[in-house]
Amino acid sequence: MKITGSIVALVTPMHSDGAVDWEALRNLVNWHIEQGTHGIVAVGTTGESATLGFEEHDLVIREVISAAAGRVPVIAGTGANSTEEAIRITRDAKRDGADACLLVSPYYNKPTQEGLYQHHVAVAKAVDVPQILYNVPGRTACDMLPETVERLSKISNIIGIKEATGNLDRIREIRERCGDEFLIYSGDDATATEAILLGAVGDISVTANVVPAKMAAMCDAALAGDVDKARALNAEIETLHRDLFVESNPIPVKWALHKMGLIGDGIRLPLTLLSEPAQEKLLPALQSCGLIK
Repeated sequence: MKITGSIVALVTPMHSDGAVDWEALRNLVNWHIEQGTHGIVAVGTTGESATLGFEEHDLVIREVISAAAGRVPVIAGTGANSTEEAIRITRDAKRDGADACLLVSPYYNKPTQEGLYQHHVAVAKAVDVPQILYNVPGRTACDMLPETVERLSKISNIIGIKEATGNLDRIREIRERCGDEFLIYSGDDATATEAILLGAVGDISVTANVVPAKMAAMCDAALAGDVDKARALNAEIETLHRDLFVESNPIPVKWALHKMGLIGDGIRLPLTLLSEPAQEKLLPALQSCGLIK
C-alpha cells in the first residue's frame, strides 16, 4: 500500500484531568474520513507520544485502527530514544494492524549518523512492517543527513521519510539520492505544497487536524501537478500553518479543536493550556478560515 496525500498527525483527545477521551478519539477518526483525509498518524508528536505510557500508547493506536476500520491507512508513531523500546512499540503496532510505523530519530541522547543508521536497521530487522523515518532536528537535537537516509533507503521495509526541517533542498537531495520509489513526506505544513511539487508524496500534517478537507484538496492538486490550484488552496490556510505553532505543538491545535467543539480541553504536563496572548494571536486565523465565529 502506497500511502499518499494529506495524512493527519492526529491529536489524542483528553478530558480536563488528562485521561484519554476515547469517544472523542473515535469521533475524530470518523470526521477525518468523512472530510477526505487520506491517512492518519496515531500517537506521533501531535498525539502527545511523549506523555503516554506504554499501555496507553498501544491502546490509542489500537483504537484508531479499529475506528478507521480499513477505510484509510493508519501509520503508528513508534519511535523512541531507546532502540529496545522502539522495537517493542513497533512490534505491538504491527500486531494491532498498523499499515506502517513512523519512527522519530532518537531524541535527547544525540546519536551520531552511524548510531542513527544502526538504530533504524535494528528496528527494521526486528519488525517486518513498513517503516517511515522521521527527521525533526528541532525536537530531537540530531539531524539525519541525506547520506544516512540514502543508506537506510536500501533496507527493504524502510519505505520513506517524514522530513520536517522545512528545507526544500533536502527534499530535492533525498529524491535524487534515494530514487522515485522511496517515499518522501513533508513534515512542515508551511512548505508542504512546494515539497509535494518537488516530489514528496504527501504531508504528515498538523494543520489537517482543523481543516482536513482543505488540506486533502491541496495535496490532491499538488500530486496532480496542478500548481496554481495547489498554491491557491494553500494560500487560504497559510495563516494556520504559522499560527498553529504560536506555542509548542500540540498546544495550539488542541486549543483550536476545543474551540471548534471537537474535543475537550485536556492536555498533559509538561504541556499546558494555550496562554491568553497566544489565544489572541491564533483566534483571528481560525476566524478567517471560518472555523469559529
